[in-house]
Amino acid sequence: MKQKKTIVIDEKTPLLILAGPMFLELLLNTMLNNVDTLMLSHYDEYAVGAVGNANTIMFMMNILCNVIATATSVVVAQYLGAKRYESMNMIYTLAILVNLVIGIVISASFCAANPLIMNFLHVSPEMRPYSMTYIYIVGGGVFLMAVFNVMVQILRCNGYTKIGMWVSLAINVINIAGNYLFLYGPLAHLKMGVAGVAISTVAARGIALITVFIFFYATGTGRISPRLLIPFPGKLLVKMIRIGLPTAGEHLTYNLYQTTLLSFINAMGNDSVNARAYCNSLISFAMIFSNSSAMATQIITGHLVGANKSEEAYRRVFKTLRTSMPITLALALVNAIFCRYTLRIFTSNEHIIALGQMIMIVDVFVEAGRCLNMTFVSSLKAAGAYIFPFLMGLICNWGLGLTVGYTAGVVLGFGVAGIFAGTAADECIRGLIVMNYWRMKKWVGKSVVDRKV
Repeated sequence: MKQKKTIVIDEKTPLLILAGPMFLELLLNTMLNNVDTLMLSHYDEYAVGAVGNANTIMFMMNILCNVIATATSVVVAQYLGAKRYESMNMIYTLAILVNLVIGIVISASFCAANPLIMNFLHVSPEMRPYSMTYIYIVGGGVFLMAVFNVMVQILRCNGYTKIGMWVSLAINVINIAGNYLFLYGPLAHLKMGVAGVAISTVAARGIALITVFIFFYATGTGRISPRLLIPFPGKLLVKMIRIGLPTAGEHLTYNLYQTTLLSFINAMGNDSVNARAYCNSLISFAMIFSNSSAMATQIITGHLVGANKSEEAYRRVFKTLRTSMPITLALALVNAIFCRYTLRIFTSNEHIIALGQMIMIVDVFVEAGRCLNMTFVSSLKAAGAYIFPFLMGLICNWGLGLTVGYTAGVVLGFGVAGIFAGTAADECIRGLIVMNYWRMKKWVGKSVVDRKV
């Protein structure tokens, strides 16, 4: 196939060229989630905690949908770095169609298991109807996000990082407008509440998916056709699954561990549940820069490893950390200092605010460790070393995070702040371990590109 002129991504690519648009995209997504929380907090405080519970399940569903999406980012970046352009359309088609099927299966499975999920999480009777409604509607449409995630990864690896930013802006506008219609506007008389917010979310995601498909074809990035899968590329699919499963397993392990911690918090009462939900809204801002920097570095690392430039990849990742760590810590400290005021945006409940202050102090340590993990784990995956992060996640989440969190939060009685202390221990120690693994260059030679072909 004749390849279009590509955007060059190499060791000289400035971090902000890729990270800047993704930072704005994540910021817009964070604002979207916070607007949902803010609008619901003025509608019904029980709805806030309920949607917080439901979003934990949504995150788990997205992880399962990201098995192929994550592998797509690694394979596409390395193949583009190796200039294997003749394989790209087949890779795009395979990733999109397989993830569509996976998304449909996951949507159906989680909706069917909805009552069991509520029992496992110990969701209170006041919050249960809201949580179940949100999962039925948003979870039922999760296949849209499955395909959207693959498309965004493809476009990012081709250098089109700004599309995610503009799509996120559009999603924000559509979602806020939909929330207003159902909660306070012309459709408020229907009293749909959480159901209306969920419908707005699904509608916005559907429009986003259509938009990225249009952009994909308009830019000549590639084409999608089932004919490209004849003969079926079974070996490539196995390779992608081998990459995606450990990565998804790492995220799934983390989410199951967080879900277990959430069940402890639910048992502490509705104030603790809402304090966690409000604090997570503020914490998401502290994560944005380190997350976008890690995502950008993953793309650059994939291109460099595909081009067989391991030394350049090694140095580039440490250069990212020197930028992202100070900024992440500064944002976390700002959260800790001003949370007594910012939490009042969501609630006037003094008990919730007091709980939130303790959470935000502990979160400074959580963000330091999370920055290490985001930076080095993303780069290890881009280099093809996807097993080690999974094993470390499995050991540290349950061996450290759960143990310390349960001991501090439940046994010693520090409550929800103690639960966060467990997460801090997990993130910091795991982050130091994966950084050392990268420093020792044990990831060299694990490229997924077959150089014999």
